[in-house]
Amino acid sequence: MTDLVNISLPTAGGYALLGYCVVFFGLILLMIVIMVMGKIMMAKNTAPAAQPEAAAAPVPAAPAVPAEKAPGTAGEFKLYNTDPRDAAMVMAIVADSLGKPINELRFISIREVKEDEV
Repeated sequence: MTDLVNISLPTAGGYALLGYCVVFFGLILLMIVIMVMGKIMMAKNTAPAAQPEAAAAPVPAAPAVPAEKAPGTAGEFKLYNTDPRDAAMVMAIVADSLGKPINELRFISIREVKEDEV
């Protein structure tokens, strides 16, 4: 029977090394599983892409129809020197501070104002 209270330094080092080996072995197995699943998914994604190219009859192009706007949208707006992500955040903040849904507000344009322009 092993005394686990008064363990020697070499025995503790051996247990620690064994623990590290088990953890890294598990990580390597997990990495292999993820790589294999990635290859399977890539094979599934590329297989359907090859089938449409083999189509015998060409499909006639449909006339361009402007897409209908979603219900509640207020149309388009212009961005001046502004990232679309920043504009979306500004619109969300304005809608939240007014307490209204964003689809009830109409934004005409959003422009970034620099410190030297104020």
